[in-house]
Amino acid sequence: MTVDVAVIGGGISGLATAHDLAGRGREVLVLERQAATGGKARSLELGGFLMECGPSTINTAVPAALAAARDLGLEATLIGLGAGVRRRYLLDERGLAGISVHPFGFLTSSYLPVGARLSLLAEALRPPRPPRPDETVHDFAARRFGEGVARGLFDPLCAGIFMGDARRLTVADTFPRLPAMERAHGSVIRAALAARRGSEPGRRLVSWPGGLGTLPRRLQGLLGARVRTGAAVRRIGRTREGLRIELGDGGVVAARAVVLAVQPHVAAQLVEPLDPAAAAAAGAIEAPPATVVFLGYRREQVGHPLDGLGFLATSGAGTPISGAQFASTMFPGRAPAGHVAIACYIGGARSADAACLPAPALEALAHEELGRLLGITGPPAIARSQHWSRGLPHYTAGHGGRRRCLETTPARTPGLFLTGNFLHGVSVGHCLALARGTAGEVEAYLAAAGRHLPQPAAAGGG
Repeated sequence: MTVDVAVIGGGISGLATAHDLAGRGREVLVLERQAATGGKARSLELGGFLMECGPSTINTAVPAALAAARDLGLEATLIGLGAGVRRRYLLDERGLAGISVHPFGFLTSSYLPVGARLSLLAEALRPPRPPRPDETVHDFAARRFGEGVARGLFDPLCAGIFMGDARRLTVADTFPRLPAMERAHGSVIRAALAARRGSEPGRRLVSWPGGLGTLPRRLQGLLGARVRTGAAVRRIGRTREGLRIELGDGGVVAARAVVLAVQPHVAAQLVEPLDPAAAAAAGAIEAPPATVVFLGYRREQVGHPLDGLGFLATSGAGTPISGAQFASTMFPGRAPAGHVAIACYIGGARSADAACLPAPALEALAHEELGRLLGITGPPAIARSQHWSRGLPHYTAGHGGRRRCLETTPARTPGLFLTGNFLHGVSVGHCLALARGTAGEVEAYLAAAGRHLPQPAAAGGG
């Protein structure tokens, strides 16, 4: 068969790109190797508990997130954080420290030593410096806020959000707003005050009653027959008319343009015959293994109030858990009445080996750690884990060059585009924003080439 665009990969990035192109009148086909779409955005109903196997929230501060929800008819069903989220917790060698979600929470809490708090305030007085190539998150934080803040705040932040190492992740790629704030205002704190954002940034986090899996399910439903699951791609080759995709079952798809919305190591394998430079760039992006361990308990088993989003752990905390979410506090419907749900994240840069333990061992390990930290007695009512052999991509030294190489793939191989969380941001919102941009680039390419196929009347769902 021949289509305008073949999208390889049925995660959020691929589905959103395909949906955008279909809305522009293009004939699109999504090829997903797995039996189900959604990638890591899977929500499992487990006897009244709801487990998120990957991302668990959408940040409405990213405009593309709300725009997508509105366009897909999902905005009205969005749910915000529960009223029980009143504190944020950090874990170091001393134990859990609860900090108010108020903007000045870190200044009034004893979690940071007095010297570190004074250094944090002094950031507003420090002069800016010209950007350094590949400055790490740790080095930026230490330079602007002091070593104590870098270790106490940015180390667990990188581990909890990205499952990465603040000493290896580059600040320009991981937290691009921070150096931008320094450039624009000479100080991160002065820039934050000038922005006058809401007093509780966490309140911008939302989800749906059925979890983040609602998003890919809706996209697949709208695309209908344009999505083909169980379709493994063996090879991509060039033709005079465009690109040719060979499938594992012997089938062939001809496309005027191809969008790769797969993990970077898969992209490297598929583009290598066409663009060795892009293959090398994609193959160099690290994505250590990670596992989500979901545990449910009766409320009376847990001594901790669970009055926050969860906790993030410093590298000196002595636990393989990078972070945990108090899922039933964050959103309603994550646990049956009288129960609570907690999700733990193990692996990434800190504990890749631990993430690869057998599921029973990991679940027992997570239960033991939570028991020690949260005062839990007795076995969990439910325990389930989801292992990912490749977790979140890490933006390490040289990522800017790798990204530019991947973004210029169409200049070397016309009609071949890449999109996904290994380029500009790992959040769902960033993926949605990039998907829309990718769809625009593909549309511009097809329009310039005058390659527009008529849309068949029975193309599928909507």
